[in-house]
Amino acid sequence: MPDHERLAAYRAKRDPARTPEPVPATDPDVPAVEGRTFVVQEHHARALHWDVRLERDGVLVSWAVPKGLPPDPKVNHLAVHTEDHPLEYATFEGEIGAGEYGGGRVTVWDHGTYEELKWTDREVQVVLHGERVQGRYVLFATRSKGGADDGRSWMVHRMDPPTDPEWTPLPTDLLPMLARRGDLPPDDGGWAFEMAWGGVRAIALVDGGRVRLRSGDEDVSGSYPEIAGLGEQLGSTVVALDGELVALDRERLAEREAVTGSAARRLARTHPVTYLVYDVLHLEGRPTVERAYDDRRALLDGLELSGTAWRVPPTFDGPGAAVLAAAVANGFEGIVAKRRSSPYRPGVRSADWRSVRA
Repeated sequence: MPDHERLAAYRAKRDPARTPEPVPATDPDVPAVEGRTFVVQEHHARALHWDVRLERDGVLVSWAVPKGLPPDPKVNHLAVHTEDHPLEYATFEGEIGAGEYGGGRVTVWDHGTYEELKWTDREVQVVLHGERVQGRYVLFATRSKGGADDGRSWMVHRMDPPTDPEWTPLPTDLLPMLARRGDLPPDDGGWAFEMAWGGVRAIALVDGGRVRLRSGDEDVSGSYPEIAGLGEQLGSTVVALDGELVALDRERLAEREAVTGSAARRLARTHPVTYLVYDVLHLEGRPTVERAYDDRRALLDGLELSGTAWRVPPTFDGPGAAVLAAAVANGFEGIVAKRRSSPYRPGVRSADWRSVRA
């Protein structure tokens, strides 16, 4: 496309009277001195994604990356080449109205400058110098699922090792820690008390704004579509969570298991569940299982999780007998006492977690 028409596709999709986005009337002149700005914008549109934009020839060359820039060179992420954007878009934040192209909230996730290593029609290599992202990345064209070269199908690959030398990928084989049956522990300040919810135990793996729910060895994400919004709230945060899927009526909870697709979406409206999150097992590239319960609880509270179908239930200091009495009064089978100094032992039934029934 000629330089004077670089923004034609951008303008064709937007009405300046209906969107807060910058919509210049004419294309800019190509600057005599080429800028090297880059920006990554978090875009809560119909599907959460991150827009990667590189300044070149007076515009922002853009890709929509559904899971964001990969931190690990072992993993490539899909990138969709979109229309060029005006330079003014580099600082744009705001709410694009529902029904408009790209409707949803836009915020600046990272920004900075970049070095160009290679730039062709099918491959772009750059070094990013941002506040959150640093290092060499390559964007390269691929073919669509049908085998056609449509110009939109790209991938993005990190060429450098992870920025954090201790970074580890999100584990996919975590098993929940289990409690042993027992009596109330002493009220010596060394125990925290939680309700025994009696729900379906599930590990939530959140990466790139997407949630995978695992119950035992099964992926149950499709059975509980209402939990998907947890990923959108967490955005770019990569985390493994432990919790339970609960419903007011346990029989209705049983109806939700093994149901997927349109039936699951229908039951999500008529038989909703809530994911009660009570532990953090891995956070932003670091395992947390060796940390004490109190430390993990502080990390969990820092995530500020609260939504229509997920929340963090309270933990109680005691005395244990009073918490147990309150649990029974509210229809619960009992409580779980957790030793405050204990690590998380995946797949282990440990005396550090004590299931206490009335």
